[in-house]
Amino acid sequence: QVQLAESGGGLVQAGGSLRLSCAASGRTFTPMHMGWFRQTPGKEREFVAHITWNAVLTYYADSVKGRFTISRDYAKNTVYLQMNSLKPEDTALYYCAAKHVGRDNSDYDQPRSYGYWGQGTQVTVSS
Repeated sequence: QVQLAESGGGLVQAGGSLRLSCAASGRTFTPMHMGWFRQTPGKEREFVAHITWNAVLTYYADSVKGRFTISRDYAKNTVYLQMNSLKPEDTALYYCAAKHVGRDNSDYDQPRSYGYWGQGTQVTVSS
């Protein structure tokens, strides 16, 4: 089992920045791909960013490309999401997720492909 705990959310003005953290515990010696998703009330969970287990590849939703950066620190078992130039439409509950490494990672943007989730951290961007 892997446990994930997000932190770093908060209230920020449009144009500002936040850095979200996701600390992993448990079976962290198992290589896992990591992702960030977000969700607003009444909407489905939306893909934000993904980083492969070896940090060689990263993927982003078009809506955040150029503004958000995903990274990971193996020594701290932590994944980060640096969010710059925030917009009111970025307001959401942000979730960290982990998925086992397999032969095919083409479903990196699908929530159903992730087996482990954190509890979420709220990000609110005021206009």
